[in-house]
Amino acid sequence: MKISTEEAFATPLLMDEWKKLIDDGNPAEPGFEQLIGAILDPVSNWEAMLQERLPELGPLRIQAMDESGVDMQLIFITAPGVQPFNADLANAIAVDANDVLIEAVHAHPARFAGLAAIAPQDPQAAAKELQRAVGLGLKGAVINSHTKGEYLDAPGFRPILEAAVDLDVPIYLHPRNVPPAMAGVFMERHMEGAFWGFQTDTALHMLRMMVSGVFDDLPDLKIVVGHLGEGVPFWLDRLDRQYQRGQPVRERVPHWTAKRLPSEYLNDNFFITSSGHNWDPAVRFVEEVVGEDRLMFAIDYPYANCNQQVEQAAAIKLANPEKFYHLNAKRVFKLD
Repeated sequence: MKISTEEAFATPLLMDEWKKLIDDGNPAEPGFEQLIGAILDPVSNWEAMLQERLPELGPLRIQAMDESGVDMQLIFITAPGVQPFNADLANAIAVDANDVLIEAVHAHPARFAGLAAIAPQDPQAAAKELQRAVGLGLKGAVINSHTKGEYLDAPGFRPILEAAVDLDVPIYLHPRNVPPAMAGVFMERHMEGAFWGFQTDTALHMLRMMVSGVFDDLPDLKIVVGHLGEGVPFWLDRLDRQYQRGQPVRERVPHWTAKRLPSEYLNDNFFITSSGHNWDPAVRFVEEVVGEDRLMFAIDYPYANCNQQVEQAAAIKLANPEKFYHLNAKRVFKLD
């Protein structure tokens, strides 16, 4: 059995509101128009495919799954989701997206599962919507990294994290274009998106949560990240040593308030998927670092080619293929 755990969709309402931002000359943030242009104004066959496939939650998606041997997709709203909008509009779009996804999951319960879209701009409303969506069958939430340049270590977002803990569901921390404070040097060479900015920003987000003590306050919080951990597993030994070096001189690093090492949080609070990154040496390295119980298969549909990713994954010399392909996903996301 194969469960792919980072698969994207977008609703017509979301795409319409993205277009309004661009048409109104208010792209919300640097890099937004470049990120969304491939979907709204396609100039290649690949971009046209994205425009067709993202809002489709039926036969085309299931056909791609059948052709590549994928039994189930875990689906959630694509980046940047609702996070560029004002709070009221963002929450309305999130509710609509969740209703669309819940309907699709109920129509295809053996093939689709989903994570809720929420609007971090209003943490109380986001927590309430997460509770509603989980009650209707969704398996957690997705947050597309920063919200207007702020990260989940900020105290104002605590109601969202507490709701996830209370509901015992994970938050999938997905990449998006880098925040305005970082955008200039990335955009000079068109690196703000999936080429380099995505993993840079999401890794930063992960580390901010680690060093700020979020997981000391919420030890049962579960975070899922894609793309083999956004590079963090590779840097783990160095991160630990640098963190230990800062311990005796806390007055110089007053914002490092966490009680444990980054590696401990990665191995206790994070789960990792292989979305768009099913390359044998890298997957085996991450499996060795975080262990076979914390790594899950993903494709990144429709951005990545299903057949190519499944064929590439088949060559990986895994310690426990069943955990990678479906058992871990069933446990983490409570899939029936």
